[in-house]
Amino acid sequence: MELKLTDLTKKFGNFSAVDHINLTMRNGVYGLLGVNGAGKTTLMRMLCTLIKPTQGHITYNGKNIYEMDSAYRNLLGYLPQEFGFYPEFTVQDYLLYIASIKGIRPVVAKKRTKELIHGVGLAKAANRKMRTLSGGMKRRAGIAQAMLNDPKILILDEPTAGLDPNERIRFRNLISELSEERLVLLSTHIVSDIEYIANDILLMKDGKIIRQGTLDAIIASMPETVWICHAEKQQVSSMIENYRVSNIKAENDHAELRIISSEKPLPEATPVQPTLEDVFLHYFGEKAGDNHVEF
Repeated sequence: MELKLTDLTKKFGNFSAVDHINLTMRNGVYGLLGVNGAGKTTLMRMLCTLIKPTQGHITYNGKNIYEMDSAYRNLLGYLPQEFGFYPEFTVQDYLLYIASIKGIRPVVAKKRTKELIHGVGLAKAANRKMRTLSGGMKRRAGIAQAMLNDPKILILDEPTAGLDPNERIRFRNLISELSEERLVLLSTHIVSDIEYIANDILLMKDGKIIRQGTLDAIIASMPETVWICHAEKQQVSSMIENYRVSNIKAENDHAELRIISSEKPLPEATPVQPTLEDVFLHYFGEKAGDNHVEF
């Protein structure tokens, strides 16, 4: 299986939300990482044929997805950032309703709904109304509806937005289980969502894919060094003003700072292994002095 984007561009007036992207994806989990407004949702909406590109094209196994029409959409599962549901429907009724919209035969729909309700951990909530579910449970129901047609391509837009840490962990584990034999594209601005489950990470900024690779390759792409150093509390404001600080930990009369810098910030500073969070700050974070903090 191959999903290929060639010179893909989407403009709204003079603004390029997606700007000349070339990308080839196959089976596995792809993590699309970027801040809000980077163009992630626009890209995903084109992959789902909800909007058409201004320029370029998308092909599935060499065929244009817009020309494939329903044949392509039958291969697709999509969980938008905000998905609609009837609040008075039970989980089971909601999934059966979505299955009917997707044209799944009733016999198949009933079997598939039962399997998915168990698969996403909603067996005890199958007869509860959607409006009574927690945010994490609604997201699991959303994943179930996206999986009803056993899609070869699963597209998830900010799937863990608003979830607590435990729900995010459950969600990541679920995605890992679902990723066998299919392509999963997951967009987020939450680093931990993709740090442990993505086979390939895509960094998106201003409509462009600025970096692509495995976690190790993405971390190795960062040209600056990450340092740990200790400073007196009265020094902290000056350090923030002059360096990009990714973390501050107060320790009695001084503070431990994690600093991203090409130069050694203090004589006793120690270099440490970067993380994906450090990479995110390097490419998407504020410049030194932009975020003034009183300490």
